[in-house]
Amino acid sequence: MDSYKPWGLDRNTFLMLLHLSQLAWIIIPGAGFVLPVIMWATTKDQVPEIDRHGKMIFNWMISLFIYSIVSTILIVLGVGLLGLVVLALINVAFILIGAIRANEGVFWRYPLSIRFFQ
Repeated sequence: MDSYKPWGLDRNTFLMLLHLSQLAWIIIPGAGFVLPVIMWATTKDQVPEIDRHGKMIFNWMISLFIYSIVSTILIVLGVGLLGLVVLALINVAFILIGAIRANEGVFWRYPLSIRFFQ
């Protein structure tokens, strides 16, 4: 299966785009969740590496959602807004680092990500 090209793309390019697809929410609300799901679900069975990256991305998305809920609740105490801003910044940073590393052929585990999927 080494010759398999997910969606006709080089494997590392696909993995990079899988990470970057989380930023699709900037253009279309909800797309930052839907697009990675579609990309992962349609290719995970052909390449274990894609499955590994996809699971890491979903672990991060779920973790980010949990952290966002906690920060939203903490707005009452006056620190939640700062938490949401920090989360937004590290989210973009993690996505970009993950994409760059994936393009280099390296698996990068998002820090602060809770492991829901192994």
